[in-house]
Amino acid sequence: MSPFAVKAIQLILSLSILIVLHELGHFIPAKLFKTRVEKFFLFFDVKFALVKKKIGDTVYGIGWLPLGGYVKISGMIDESMDKEQMAQPPQPWEFRSKPAWQRLIIMLGGVTVNIIVGMLIYVGIMYFHGEYITTNEDMPNGYAVDESFEAYGFQDGDKILRVNGKEFRDVSDINKELLLRDVTAVEVRHSDGNVETINLPEDIGSVMFESDVIEPFIPLLQPVMDTVIPDYPAFSAGFKNGDRIVSVNGTPIEYYHDFRAEVKKRKDSVNTIVVSRGGENVSIDVTPNENGQIGVDYDRSLISRTHVTYGLGASFSRGIGYGYDILRDYVKQFKYVFTAKGATQIGGFGAIGNLFPPTWSWVAFWHTTALISIILAFMNVLPIPALDGGHVAFLLYEMVTGRKPGDKFLEYAQMIGFFLLIALVLFANGNDIYRWLFQ
Repeated sequence: MSPFAVKAIQLILSLSILIVLHELGHFIPAKLFKTRVEKFFLFFDVKFALVKKKIGDTVYGIGWLPLGGYVKISGMIDESMDKEQMAQPPQPWEFRSKPAWQRLIIMLGGVTVNIIVGMLIYVGIMYFHGEYITTNEDMPNGYAVDESFEAYGFQDGDKILRVNGKEFRDVSDINKELLLRDVTAVEVRHSDGNVETINLPEDIGSVMFESDVIEPFIPLLQPVMDTVIPDYPAFSAGFKNGDRIVSVNGTPIEYYHDFRAEVKKRKDSVNTIVVSRGGENVSIDVTPNENGQIGVDYDRSLISRTHVTYGLGASFSRGIGYGYDILRDYVKQFKYVFTAKGATQIGGFGAIGNLFPPTWSWVAFWHTTALISIILAFMNVLPIPALDGGHVAFLLYEMVTGRKPGDKFLEYAQMIGFFLLIALVLFANGNDIYRWLFQ
C-alpha cells in the first residue's frame, strides 16, 4: 500500500473517531437535560446522506462531505439555519427553552470530551508503551549549534543541563522549549568540561521564528541523510535515504550541521552536493525552495534513546502532564499564525495527514490522534460564531448581563462565522496545494 494511502486511511479513521466522540459530548448532556436532538451525523449530509436511520426522535447517519460532523439540536441557531423552526413558539424540549447553565454545558460538551479523550490516550500510551527520551548520555557528542546562537555563547559540543534553573529531562526538546516556553537561561556543559549559564532575551522564541532558525540545536552527528522528503527539491534532484554527504560546493563536510550551514549560505542558488552512495561518489545539483529548504533530514537512528516505563498511577500523572504540555505548546505557537510568515504555514487536510507516518504504527496513530483531539478542542473553543466557542461567548454574555442576544443577531453572526470558517478552510487547503505544487 502506498504511503499516501496509509496516511489517508489513518486520517479518515482518526477524524471519524474524534468527530463522533466530539458530537457525543453535545448529544449526551442534551439528552440528560431532555433536549431533543433531531440529527447526529458523521460528516455533512449536504443534499443527501450515505447512510441514515431514525431511532426515536433522532436521525443517525453518515454524510458524504468529510469536513466534520454535527448534531442538530431543536431550537438552536446552528449551521442548519432552520429559520422556520425558530419562528415557532419555544417548546419545552428545545434548546432555547433550557436554562443558560444547561445550554452552556451542552455547548462545552464537545470540547470537554476532546480534552478528556486526548489526555486518556496519552495515559494509555504511557501505560502500555511508555515513552522514549533523549538524555545527555544518549548524545555523547552533544549538540551542534546554529551560528546565530553562537553569538549568545553556545558552542558545538554543548550538552544541555538545566533550563530556567530546572534540570532538563529530555534534551531533544530543547528547540521546542526555546520556541514556545519563555526560556531566559540555559545551563550547558561545554566540550571542554566547563559549565556555563547562558542568558537569553525574553523574546527568543519570536527571534527564532522570524529568522527561520527553528532548530538552533541539532545532534552532532555524521552527515548521513536519513530522510529525503517527497515533493521537495532533494527528492526531485535524486538524493536517496542513506546518502552520506562528502562535500557542498567544494567544501568538505565532516558533520551534518556543516552541511546545513553550507546550504544556508546559498539558499537562493544552485548547490552542488557530492554524496557517497554504494562506495561511489555521486555529484548532484539542487536548488532550495523559496523557504531555503531542500527537504532532507539527518539520520536520527544514530541517536540512542532511553525507554521509560510507567505503572498505572504514574501513567495517569505523566499522560495528563504530557497532554497539558501539548495543549500549552499549541496555544503558545498559535500567536505565530497572526504573522505574515505564520499565515503561509497554515495547513489543511494535507498538513494534518502528514502528521501520520507513511507506514502503519498503532502507537504513532494514537499519538497523532491524541494531538489532533487536543487541537480540535482548542480550535472549537475559539470565540468565533459557528464554532462552539462562539455559542459559549454569547451564552456567557447572557449569563453576565441577563440579556439574551436576539435571534436575528445570532442568525447573522452564525452566517458570518460560517463564511469565515469556509474562507479559512479554503486558505489552509490552498496552502497545502501550493506547497505540493511548488515545494
